[in-house]
Amino acid sequence: MLNPREVHPAFRKRVWSALQKEVKGKYGDRINSYRLKKWSSLCLPEYSPKVDTLSKWLQNSTHTTILTGAGMSTESNIPDFRSKEGWWNNIDPRTVATTDALRDDYDLFHEFYSMRINGLKQCKPNIGHDILADWEQKGLIQAIATQNVDGFHTLAGSKNIYELHGSIHKFRCGNCAMSAEEEDFLSESNCKYCGGKLRPGVVLFGEMLPEESWRDSLTHIQKSDLVIVIGTSLEVYPASQLPKMTNGKTVYINAEVDTTHHNFDLMIEGKAGEILKLVDELV
Repeated sequence: MLNPREVHPAFRKRVWSALQKEVKGKYGDRINSYRLKKWSSLCLPEYSPKVDTLSKWLQNSTHTTILTGAGMSTESNIPDFRSKEGWWNNIDPRTVATTDALRDDYDLFHEFYSMRINGLKQCKPNIGHDILADWEQKGLIQAIATQNVDGFHTLAGSKNIYELHGSIHKFRCGNCAMSAEEEDFLSESNCKYCGGKLRPGVVLFGEMLPEESWRDSLTHIQKSDLVIVIGTSLEVYPASQLPKMTNGKTVYINAEVDTTHHNFDLMIEGKAGEILKLVDELV
């Protein structure tokens, strides 16, 4: 009930943790945000009213869907292809991640995806993935639709995931579509069934999105009270259209917020993991 003036940096985390336990103990599972708000800006220097707003919307929503893009995984040290420092400045995906490259320039295609597969082995889910998995377990979110192919949402423990652009951990023949193993692809072996070239199970430019993943993602989006878009440039069609398919509130979290995305109810600029951690402190 005190009105704080300052919290020493050395004690901020301990004070905030104690306050949360105290409020939860007296008022049940739902934190009394009014009592905590006057402490939050002192214990959480990065706190902003937008973070507080998102935490309230999340707690009050009955159905929340998350849409994630490359920026969700950059804190796992995976390059975000579309950022200023992204790999796509050096490698044009339109010449590599295509059915034409698979057919006509397989060596380049294979080298590009082998590099990505081996690079992922050095990375792991970050705190943002862990928080989303925890929110799902607590019933705060109901589904995750992702444009990422890295599989980190699954590794972090999330269950209800829809991979709109496929998975780089699954492999098949580009000719007969029979499944294959990772080591077969990396060793540049041919298909055991028809002799065709092997490929990862990602959606290449010009290919259709997996029908089931798209349909289920759209179903969740349409019945959501809240849709949170995290770490995507919203440049890739048709996934970029999903936030427009809901009548609920929409939130955009990204390291670089483009003001042209004016249709969102709330926009927060910052790294995905850092923003989610601040929100998590309030829910």
